[in-house]
Amino acid sequence: MKTLVILAHPNIDDSRVNQRWKQELGQHASEITIHEIYREYPDWHINVSREQKLLEAYDHVILQFPLYWYSYPPLLKKWFDDVFAYGWAYGSKGNKLHGKKLGLAMSIGDKKVNYTRDGSVSFTVDEVIAPFKASINHVGAVALPYFAVFGASFQATDGEINQSAQEYLRYIRKYQNEVDNEPYVAR
Repeated sequence: MKTLVILAHPNIDDSRVNQRWKQELGQHASEITIHEIYREYPDWHINVSREQKLLEAYDHVILQFPLYWYSYPPLLKKWFDDVFAYGWAYGSKGNKLHGKKLGLAMSIGDKKVNYTRDGSVSFTVDEVIAPFKASINHVGAVALPYFAVFGASFQATDGEINQSAQEYLRYIRKYQNEVDNEPYVAR
């Protein structure tokens, strides 16, 4: 099974984590297709039918992005709003995403310890990404556990980022064929 990665980073050239992940995944083009929406739509005019056809062609889709203010980058939000349309993704005749596996791969700037009830964020990552999971469930897709690397903004070393890229590839391969409920957090 081939995987589609929707890469949503507004400045990938300055990214340490997402750029390294892209580089790693790019070495496996026979099994992973990378679709960069910020490069594809610099004018923010999304070709909805093209995006929908692309999603229809894959049963395993990963949304890769940096977590921005406890949410996703703005073009990814617009992409969701435009592409996951009534009558296509949901509604009485909207079933094009039913049964597809959708996951999130996030670079998170802060430390993992801060994403606890007692941490400075006061919410877990699962709580922060609840809107994603609700959207995925709403369209009848299977929500995969998330993949994340913490400390992306300033704490992660080059070695840790390189290791996370290899772990990200393992995550993709694991969920191409199976589903479980545990997040896959890069260590």
